[in-house]
Amino acid sequence: MTLAINARFLTQKLSGVQRFSREVVTALAATGTPLRLLAPRNAPASFAGLPVEHIGRRAGQPWEQFDLPRAIGGDHLLNLGNTAPLRLGARQTVVIHDAGVFDTPESYSFAFRAWYRALHWALPRRGTRIVTVSDFSRSRLALHLGLPPAMIGVMPEGGEHALREPAEPAILARHGLAPQGYALAVGTRASHKNLDMLRETVGLLGARGLKLAVAGAADASVFRRATDVDATIALGRVTDAELRALYENAICLLFPSRYEGFGLPPLEAMWCGCPVLAASAGAVPEVCGDAALWFDANGPRNPATALARLLDEPLLSEHLRTAGRARAATYSWSAAAGTLLGLLESR
Repeated sequence: MTLAINARFLTQKLSGVQRFSREVVTALAATGTPLRLLAPRNAPASFAGLPVEHIGRRAGQPWEQFDLPRAIGGDHLLNLGNTAPLRLGARQTVVIHDAGVFDTPESYSFAFRAWYRALHWALPRRGTRIVTVSDFSRSRLALHLGLPPAMIGVMPEGGEHALREPAEPAILARHGLAPQGYALAVGTRASHKNLDMLRETVGLLGARGLKLAVAGAADASVFRRATDVDATIALGRVTDAELRALYENAICLLFPSRYEGFGLPPLEAMWCGCPVLAASAGAVPEVCGDAALWFDANGPRNPATALARLLDEPLLSEHLRTAGRARAATYSWSAAAGTLLGLLESR
């Protein structure tokens, strides 16, 4: 079986979905599965040791809907980033990462959520196979798209990419951060990321001579402006090497998101031995299990209480580090690729 890959992700900024796409293609290539990478003209010449076929003259969604289908031939098209050409119908599979445009519409622009809702509704009705990344996302997509859950395949993600690049500790000195002197948050300012919930932790950290550092950046073309958290240190976008250093030197990752289709930052943190304190919401409990310390996304158990417990119980931090590493080891990109191939062969 030759898989044609919708490689439009090679022309996009790196975020969670693009990370997923890159890692899955790299893992698929390592299996020896015959792959064709199809991309717009502004994509690189190669990726994961494979040549990139530059097709069409358009870019973005017009390229995907009109140029891409003409180049598929008799192959099956794999779309890894939420969208797919409508005209291919049953000749393709699409990974839809969550049902956020239905469940958290306030996080997206009107045009973005209207297009995604219409597309996600239409694709399975044209025969396209739907795959997602967690049981939580499968249940939410099944509900909103009117599909039996069994029609939606599930392939978990991986997180070992967090250890691929050597840590770059210079980011700590650049922002005045000391090892074990800060708590870390990772996320955009999208409403569902719930970063404003961390305001109450700033006073607790400050009283103990600690800081809150927030890594991430919002995409204004997709996400509406949400309430900014009054963080002590705003780091903006960081490289993989910098993020590894931040995870490895933080007292914990604070992850207050009230909606996640998977929850990659907690998994990355666990791979790096960083204790995870997270809101018990979305797919994050499914991913982290008993390897995290939980608080409520909206409820009486708040992040400051969980953080105080971590700081006051000397053995808790090491317990979370050990449990997190063990939990993280059960998720890998090679396993994700294997699961995906199994789903594709069963179609």
